Amino acid sequence: MSSGKKMWSAALLATAMLAVTAACGSGGDGGETADGKIKLRFSYWGSDARQKMTEEAIKKFEAKNPTIDVEGEFSDWASYYETLSTKVAASDAPDVMSLEIRGLREYADRGTLADLSSSVNTADFDAKVLGTGAIDGKQFAIPTGVNAFSLMVNPALVEQAKAKMPDDTTWTWQDYVDLSAKVTSGSGGKIIGTQLSWNPAYLQIFAAQKGEPFYNGNQLGVSAATIKEWWAIMQNLIKTKGTPDAAKSSEIGATSIDQSLLGTNGGAMGMWWSNQLGAVTKASGQNIDLLRMPKIEGATTGGMFLQPAMFYAASSKSEHAAEAAKFIDYMVNDPEAGAIILSDRGLPASSKVLAAVREKLPDADKKTLDFLDKVKGELADPPAAPPKGASAMEDILTRYSEEVMFGRMTPDDAAQKFITEANASIAG
Repeated sequence: MSSGKKMWSAALLATAMLAVTAACGSGGDGGETADGKIKLRFSYWGSDARQKMTEEAIKKFEAKNPTIDVEGEFSDWASYYETLSTKVAASDAPDVMSLEIRGLREYADRGTLADLSSSVNTADFDAKVLGTGAIDGKQFAIPTGVNAFSLMVNPALVEQAKAKMPDDTTWTWQDYVDLSAKVTSGSGGKIIGTQLSWNPAYLQIFAAQKGEPFYNGNQLGVSAATIKEWWAIMQNLIKTKGTPDAAKSSEIGATSIDQSLLGTNGGAMGMWWSNQLGAVTKASGQNIDLLRMPKIEGATTGGMFLQPAMFYAASSKSEHAAEAAKFIDYMVNDPEAGAIILSDRGLPASSKVLAAVREKLPDADKKTLDFLDKVKGELADPPAAPPKGASAMEDILTRYSEEVMFGRMTPDDAAQKFITEANASIAG
């Protein structure tokens, strides 16, 4: 949900221990409370608001299942994977855990996760979305909800800068650069056109517009030429003052979404996952719209795709596998839980739950749902879980992108070194 680029370096050190220790016994303290109830441990990350709603859902589950106590193991995003990896390596894995798609294969391939194929009801899930949590025919993870990497815009700030909102069905990357520059100049520099993003999803969309996959097995599928063209967009944004200079862009990029240019009303546009629209809207206090990503002129596809916001998975070493699966089933399938969580973990992946909570969604989430409904026919199939090592991709990509933006490396040199390092990370 967040970029997490600093978090992964430390987490990867702990993850490296998994291969040695994943098969060494079960975690936990016997899985029972003092009064004889079964205890499940559930790890997740997020904001204080997410913790509050999750704890409420847990209480509802416990009321329906009085012999089970669920202990939430909550942390902020920055420390989540480092903490989780350390617990798994120490044979102390939680019974149920939250995972992103980029870390899924790293845990599944080491035997850390249980196969949930026959223990969680997935009848109301889109088969393609559900398939993102499957590896080698085993359903290791259940998607919580879906989103799409999109462009967000504050129409009022665009108009305030005497610029016009784009037609997102036809606009190109040059149109995006031109609009960003016009917003900055039209506001006298008080409003910046856009904020740079080095999210791999952005590059994945751009590469798809050129007919290239981001991954090709255990190697990158994106070419050096495409990476350089992608960087050229950012260089043009900096050159035309449509975005801050390299130093300021790097500083802003390391902050949370509520401190972004869009979130603080210092900028008119930015790129994030669609389920973050609510957070941007709340932070800015403004009406924020979702737009299709710009396209390369002449491209036959927009390259955008659906992706699970996150997954629930169960430890293969849990002493209470049936109860762990029951808790996951409740969280993704019970309208009661859906009414509490709403779109916090993406728009519900279960069509039954989505229908039940649709009218209860906040206005920003209804807008997200309407947007996804509108572009659904244009979206590519959800990508499969990426290769092991993909969890480091954003850190690697950000590092080389900043080298180019700061002028410390040429695009040619940086593209080749990025590809070499990225391929080494995902070689398996």
